[in-house]
Amino acid sequence: MRKKFIVGIDEVGRGCLAGPVMVAAALFRPGQNIRNKKLGKFRDSKKLSALARENWLRHLNFSGVSFASARVYPATIDRINITQAANLAALRAFGKLLEKNSLSEKGVKVFLDGGLYLGRNGREAKFAKTVIKGDEKIQAIAAASIFAKVKRDNYMKKLGALYPEYGLESHKGYGTKMHLAAIRKSGITGIH
Repeated sequence: MRKKFIVGIDEVGRGCLAGPVMVAAALFRPGQNIRNKKLGKFRDSKKLSALARENWLRHLNFSGVSFASARVYPATIDRINITQAANLAALRAFGKLLEKNSLSEKGVKVFLDGGLYLGRNGREAKFAKTVIKGDEKIQAIAAASIFAKVKRDNYMKKLGALYPEYGLESHKGYGTKMHLAAIRKSGITGIH
C-alpha cells in the first residue's frame, strides 16, 4: 500500500481582540525529514522566539514542506463564533493545500491541533484526526503552527501601520494592557 502524505493543521489568533483567526495547513511527504542541528529542537510556535520561528520557516520551505493558509475576519467571527470560524478556516486552508499540490483527500492523513475539526455535516472526515496538544506531538502540526504564527504576525504588523494608535505590531491584537488602554482611548475599529 502506498504511504500517504501527512497534513498538519493549526490555528493562531483565537484569543485576540483584533485581527483574523489564521489557520495553516502543512504537507509532509512520506518519510520527509526536517531535522536541523543548527536550529535546535523542532517545536510548536509558542515555544520559539520570533527569530527562531522565522529561521525554522525558511528551513521548512527549503526542505520542501508545502503550506497553505486561510483567514476568517472579525465580522464573521462575531457572526458564527470563534470555534466555527477556526474550523471554517481549517477547511479552506486544507482545500487550498490539496489544490496547490494536486492531491485528493484519499492521498492524505490529516492531523489537527486541539479543538480544530475537519469535516462536514457534523461528522469528522475519516482521513482526519484531532490531537490534543498536537503541536507538541506531530511535526506537521508544529510546522503549520510556525507558518500560521509568522504569517499572522506579519499581517498584524501591516495593520499596525494602518492603526498606529493600537500598537498591533507589538501585541499582535491580543488583549494586553497596552491594547486595552488603546481601545479605551480610541475605541474599536473594523479590525476588532
